[in-house]
Amino acid sequence: MTLHPLISDRFLCAYDPRLVASHSFDLVVVGGGAAGGLAALAAADAGHSVAVLTKADAREANTRYAQGGVAAVLSPLDSVDEHIADTLRVGRGLCETSVVSEVVSGGPTVFDHLLDLGAQFDREPNGDISLSREGGHSQARVAHARGDATGAEIQHTLHRALSLHPKISVFSNKLAVDVLFDREGCAAGVLTLDQNNAPLAFSGGHVLLATGGSGHIWRETTNPTIATGDGVAMAWRAGATLRDLEFVQFHPTCLYVAGAARVLISEIVRGAGGLLRDKNGDRFMSDYHPDAELAPRDVVSRAVFRRMVETNDTNCYLDLSELDRDPHILFPGISRFCRAFGIDIASDPIPVRPGAHYQIGGVRVDLDGRTDVPGLWAVGEVASSGLHGANRMGSNSLLEGLALGARTGRAIAAAGHASAGHAAPEFTGKTDVKLGGSGAHSVTLNLQDITYSMKSLMWRHMGVERTGAGLSEAQEKLSFWAKVVRELAPKEGRTVELLNMLTFAHLSTSSALSREESRGVHHRDDFPESDDAARYHTLLRARYEHDQVIGSEPTREPVGLASVPST
Repeated sequence: MTLHPLISDRFLCAYDPRLVASHSFDLVVVGGGAAGGLAALAAADAGHSVAVLTKADAREANTRYAQGGVAAVLSPLDSVDEHIADTLRVGRGLCETSVVSEVVSGGPTVFDHLLDLGAQFDREPNGDISLSREGGHSQARVAHARGDATGAEIQHTLHRALSLHPKISVFSNKLAVDVLFDREGCAAGVLTLDQNNAPLAFSGGHVLLATGGSGHIWRETTNPTIATGDGVAMAWRAGATLRDLEFVQFHPTCLYVAGAARVLISEIVRGAGGLLRDKNGDRFMSDYHPDAELAPRDVVSRAVFRRMVETNDTNCYLDLSELDRDPHILFPGISRFCRAFGIDIASDPIPVRPGAHYQIGGVRVDLDGRTDVPGLWAVGEVASSGLHGANRMGSNSLLEGLALGARTGRAIAAAGHASAGHAAPEFTGKTDVKLGGSGAHSVTLNLQDITYSMKSLMWRHMGVERTGAGLSEAQEKLSFWAKVVRELAPKEGRTVELLNMLTFAHLSTSSALSREESRGVHHRDDFPESDDAARYHTLLRARYEHDQVIGSEPTREPVGLASVPST
């Protein structure tokens, strides 16, 4: 195994408090989706002033695009013990049992909280919440809103609540660049760039990363364009430990039409009776798993990928013609989008293929969202709480974001300030570097070309199936591109975003290269079996030389010892 080191500046942009305007709050939340939104509300309800920073429009978040629902035990036919057992089984031995128990047990309370905030969920004629079954679940326990618009409903509900709360200020179109520190080494704020590359600092007694995932590092993805791994890259440069970045879940059914966005075709479609077929019309999932279309997502994704290869086709097909109810009524959002491309989902097979969907690994945290950097917290998809293990079960992610988001907000409110006196951030970076200025050289880089090359590379070598040789090749190229961009690209927002993408890509590839087995969503063609005698988490932490990060090498941590980070 050959590791190619990643060199990075600890701070991508210089910060001089004498020159950069700053806003001061008790808590700075980076991200306004389900996890960050509920954390902000919980801290604000406790009396703390909160800034919520969003990379794009305040309504834009990974949450908004979640077609799947919220998994929670809401039926007398179901039980918390069954939900826990399903989650542990799908997680393939890497779930932290205490975290699974805590999150699943809190599901009904979280759901009631959403209802109290005004969220509207689909109901049966008798008024009960409608529940569906998704892959990996043994019971129908997934609640939805407007069929396939659950995320949009939750995002709308939380945005309204954040906007109305007197202790919360929402700042949109602010790209978070660096975590700022006080002289004691505690996280004390965030440096941002606006759309014109103008710097603005937000200081706070605590910083919470709730930036979502990283799907746009891959060529095929269900994620919005803002999902570029920013939070993980920021946390790594800040010195936080990362965990299990090799585990990235690929959703098996993205709409695949040339020129169209890779829109998710939700798992609820298969839960309602949708069938996967190849180009010959043959149904194939029963050849791969007894649960067929409702097998865990990693199984379905690999089956779709392999059938594409075997039939020499660019995709497989989802057939809804045998559903008991009109799919146009059941799935209005999917119906509208497909109709724009001439596809009638009631009669025409929907072309689908796998796409990067959910970042399982992330910043290592305990149940309260604490990282091992004082004053720095993380929650939601950017974090690794230990809930999902090696494979996320459908609709457990919204549950996690909501349950642990509220818990993290309460924990931050109870913690007081990370440093005495709510200390201001200190100078960072090389103060002779002008924000928004040109690179040090006259060479013009095509950042878009590097971005597309990276996406294709990650799809080939860090996709549904992987090999050591491919991962090593990817690492070498990612290291080179990161060096070139760092040294030659102008100091502006698009450069920061690309450096974050290259950083996440390199770190996840390092983790995948070090795990020489197949488990959950991580499949190595050269190590196709699981090593059940060695259940461990993969850890990464940056090594510093002054203000330069000189790389990191993966280490291991046994499952069951990872619930509380050391500080």
